[in-house]
Amino acid sequence: MNGDNTSDSFLERFYNLSENGTDVKTEIMAGITTFITMAYALIIIPSFLADAGIPQEGLYTSVCLVAIIGTMLHAFYSKLPFATSPGLGLTIFFAYKVCAPVSQGGFGYTWQQGLAAVAISGMLFVIITLTPLRKIIINALPDCVKIAITAGIGLFISLIGFKNSGIIVAVEGGMHFGDLRDPAVLLSILGLFLILILMAKGVKAAILISIAIVTIVGIPLGVTDFSGFQAFSLPPSIADTFFKQDFAGLLGSGGTGKAILNIGMIILTISMVDLFDNIGTMLAVAEKGNLYDENGDVKNFKKALLTDAIATTLSSFLGCTTTSTYLEVCSGIAAGGRTGLSALATGVMFIIALFFSGIVGIVPGAATAPVLIVIGVLMIGAVTKLDFDDMTKAAPSFFTIALMPFTGSIAEGIAVGIISYVILKLATGKYKEIKPAMYVLSILFMIRFAIM
Repeated sequence: MNGDNTSDSFLERFYNLSENGTDVKTEIMAGITTFITMAYALIIIPSFLADAGIPQEGLYTSVCLVAIIGTMLHAFYSKLPFATSPGLGLTIFFAYKVCAPVSQGGFGYTWQQGLAAVAISGMLFVIITLTPLRKIIINALPDCVKIAITAGIGLFISLIGFKNSGIIVAVEGGMHFGDLRDPAVLLSILGLFLILILMAKGVKAAILISIAIVTIVGIPLGVTDFSGFQAFSLPPSIADTFFKQDFAGLLGSGGTGKAILNIGMIILTISMVDLFDNIGTMLAVAEKGNLYDENGDVKNFKKALLTDAIATTLSSFLGCTTTSTYLEVCSGIAAGGRTGLSALATGVMFIIALFFSGIVGIVPGAATAPVLIVIGVLMIGAVTKLDFDDMTKAAPSFFTIALMPFTGSIAEGIAVGIISYVILKLATGKYKEIKPAMYVLSILFMIRFAIM
């Protein structure tokens, strides 16, 4: 990096690049990598929100704006290489449970009432983050669960990658290898080994190179789809979704004990899943990128959690659901991202995406899915730090790791890990090793499982 370059010098000082073992070029490449691997959210999230009844026209714009706000807050406030967008899991919960008709097993709320619940949960998340509750929760988690979170998320991400690539497909009774003669599957395998080989050779841009090659090779094979290509378009209006929360309708619908319980559990579910999804993801990303301060704590952890809490609250005003730090951030970490400059690059890419919605959908899943598999390879190594000789630690660790991919939820894995840890420690007389907050968390999770 040229020390005489004014912009480089400013970025060096603002993000302490040398201190973090990185440089401007690496951070920008990492940010672009993160964007490419999570850009699918701009296509998928609007379709789920539309299923909840939200007017579809401006949803692409809304999701982009939420991603820009959350990611830019990380860039300038937490200064961490995180990227935020409406989370997939809670968006599905919103569309197919909160806003689904009672006849279909849902709660039957309107999308406007659902957005009010999202706003309330976001405010609750803000309160938790600003008070000592946040630190109490983090410190209460035993090391075996914290370490297992990283490995569990690694397996979870790799499973998504294997399924998205078509290498593994769901069949009755489980999963099986897909059609290995399918051009898309073959391209995924090509991309997977391209990344692994380039990484083994120490090539920093391994992920971006692989994505570019697979996308180009996919053109003559019909895997890269240009049917929706449009070079430039103005963002659709968000007038139909802006500031549409129905707080009066949500709270006014709680006339019966059951309705009040439903509202409370919806808000509690969104808040707890949001909190533990973000805590889990951030702990895992910090472990992979060594994003710790001199005290051994995650750098700017409070600011990072507050960023996501604020983003969730603002997201509801734009017609979107609870935000989350995306697991795909790990691809940027793998590409060398270590500071908020990486998040800045990702945020800029989301700004550009506002005007190029047709281009976003060009990169095929065959190009991005291998990235998720490689992330799993990089994160599973955390298991070497676990103590499998002590069953009161081994079992909670295993449950945390295994249930994340099996249930498709980070929060569910953490919940079972916490509950089993408390039960096993109590049953073996090791109650002194349980911190008070763990009792509260385990009870809350058990209530949630029982009711929901």
